Amino acid sequence: MSWLAMLLIGLAATDLTHSARKVKVLPQVVGALVALTVGLLVGMTTGRDVVALFVIAAVVLVWGFAVTWGFGHPAQAAAWLPLGLFVLALVAAIACSGLAPEASGPLVRWLDSVSLPVLDGLPADRFLLLLGAFGIQLSTGNVLVRLVLKSTGTINPRRDGGMPPTQLKGGRLLGPLERVFILALALGGQVTAASVVVAAKGLLRFPELSSRHEQQTVHEMTEYFLLGSFMSWLVALGSYVLLLG
Repeated sequence: MSWLAMLLIGLAATDLTHSARKVKVLPQVVGALVALTVGLLVGMTTGRDVVALFVIAAVVLVWGFAVTWGFGHPAQAAAWLPLGLFVLALVAAIACSGLAPEASGPLVRWLDSVSLPVLDGLPADRFLLLLGAFGIQLSTGNVLVRLVLKSTGTINPRRDGGMPPTQLKGGRLLGPLERVFILALALGGQVTAASVVVAAKGLLRFPELSSRHEQQTVHEMTEYFLLGSFMSWLVALGSYVLLLG
């Protein structure tokens, strides 16, 4: 599973860097370097591992450029390119995960030396996959949600290209928080508690989405809220399924 973990870590690093510094080339370069560096730290130095690392680094680079192009191009269909790339890369990494050797190197020695109960006896491959899965929740999840919204035309429901007027704020922070909570609760065996997070979000949004004024705006915002929320939850639950394997 180490190759899959490297892919997730590289994608997460790319999108986190872009959220902090909105420049054209730096995020994908940082993501590729992070994937290569972490790979070397876990002993991925055999010929097959090195080839896999460079392929992962190339995918991370292409992902960064594809996302930038997908958001920058005016056509709705442009969003399908990065979405398709993400799905294909994820499927390929899962299919090839059985070929990846177990992680070793400095990271394994560090994990053995750490006395934290949560890390006690945790395999290095599992630690890397957890790191990548939680990293994806922070910024890549937002990117995927926005790509889906654009691909359906929901992100720009008005002709002027702007969102309808709304008092709903903080979605880019609430999204990562709810995904991290859902994933952590699900991993802890508290799936019912995770559903409470989902229900609470709906209750908090209900007053504005049920307003009797400006019904057209309400309908647009309801579609935006439902599609964005379901996609966000899918990212968290999909990561949970990956971690079950």
